[in-house]
Amino acid sequence: MHLSTYLRSNRYTYRSMNNIHSRSALELSDAFSKGSLSPVEVTRAILKRVDDWEPKLNAMYLLHRESALRQAESAEVRWQKRTPLSPLDGVPITIKENIYTKGDPAPIGTAAMDLAPKEFDAPPAARVREAGCVLLGKTTMPDFGMLSSGVSSFHGVTRNPWRLDRNTSGSSSGAGAAGAASYGPLHLGTDSGGSVRLPATHCGLFGLKPSLGRVPIYPPFMARVTGPMTRSVAEAALLMNVLTKPDASDYMSVPYQAIDFTDLRLEPRGLRIGLLREMKVGMPVHPDVAAALDAAARALANADAVVEEIDTFFTAEMMNGAACFFEARAYNDYAAMLPARQSKVLPFIAEWCTNRAPTFSSRDVMSAMNQIYACRDAAVRATQRYDFVLSPTSPILPYEAEYACPGNDPHNAFPHICFTLPWNLSEQPAASVNWSFSADGLPIGVQLIGKRFDDIGVMRIAHLIEQIWPKQLPWPTF
Repeated sequence: MHLSTYLRSNRYTYRSMNNIHSRSALELSDAFSKGSLSPVEVTRAILKRVDDWEPKLNAMYLLHRESALRQAESAEVRWQKRTPLSPLDGVPITIKENIYTKGDPAPIGTAAMDLAPKEFDAPPAARVREAGCVLLGKTTMPDFGMLSSGVSSFHGVTRNPWRLDRNTSGSSSGAGAAGAASYGPLHLGTDSGGSVRLPATHCGLFGLKPSLGRVPIYPPFMARVTGPMTRSVAEAALLMNVLTKPDASDYMSVPYQAIDFTDLRLEPRGLRIGLLREMKVGMPVHPDVAAALDAAARALANADAVVEEIDTFFTAEMMNGAACFFEARAYNDYAAMLPARQSKVLPFIAEWCTNRAPTFSSRDVMSAMNQIYACRDAAVRATQRYDFVLSPTSPILPYEAEYACPGNDPHNAFPHICFTLPWNLSEQPAASVNWSFSADGLPIGVQLIGKRFDDIGVMRIAHLIEQIWPKQLPWPTF
């Protein structure tokens, strides 16, 4: 999509504001090239925005004021010389705390970890540095990245800018809050079971979980990906052009493809869309979420896509298998700690990972893994007939800010990730894009899922949703 077309979009500009801190990455890149704005001016404006909001939100773990300004100054010189490193040169970005950045500690959300600075950049951080992005700092996350909330023994409680008593969800909690509060246009999160898409839906953002291996990461792990969190698909597309560049440190990454993610053209006529209304596992779908999903489905059908309702493929056994795996993984880390460190872990997490995992046998663990593979098989089979699948991102609206999960029950911690988790296990790309709002003004996103490695397709249909979505509310302000 051409920049001029993007900037003329009434739906986007309705959500935008005239303030510098709220400018999109495309607007900033265009302004830098014309000399009508400088990266230094923008960085200062965003740092002021952070100062104003942080006492309320607690989205930032580290704020690198001086280095951000130095990076902005260097970018300004490059634009003046017409030698930018990329279209994102000088555009501010935040990075989730667990994505390693050289010189910064990565406590993974918990007070139990040491604060030794990392000696290298993880691939996503390295790529955005190479592109000239201004690294504002690191965003918050919950203990070990487990559970979908903004509650951390190390960082405290991160709050939702749309309503401060509501949860951001997580684990990319700080990234979600930073995006909604206009801490600049670009944010990086990670997602192992919904950790990009869930805060995206609860904070009104676009969030992409790429296919496993599309974006090189380190350390790599089953189901874990890094993805962009932005206020529009087009901004995420600019990031994907940078993030997908190859890096040999990720032995799980797929061969590099020179895909232009900014080509978001998609003809809706004849697209086959599977409509997944209910997972029939986990929490029931809230009526407001169901209404938003139905409206999005109707809009796609009115655009001449073929929308066909499909049944769930996900079972309680699959959900329990994944829960057992995550509990065993967390308990393995917890059990290796000395008691003094264990006492610093969020009590909710400690109870959650010690409830069942200490009694797991090798047979239990293998049974859990077999359920994960069964889910993978079932998800791929269920979606094979369709170009894309449309579903809720989360079955619920944002819940209490101080809760580690909906209901705050450590013995039932995962029922709200029933629509996001399967696509991590199947390695398929999935994105959340805002559709509408609840009666009291809370964002409601819908999820779009594609075939394995069709990341560009998922972004294209998400961009299509942006063209047909209903009137959007302006971003939160004081």
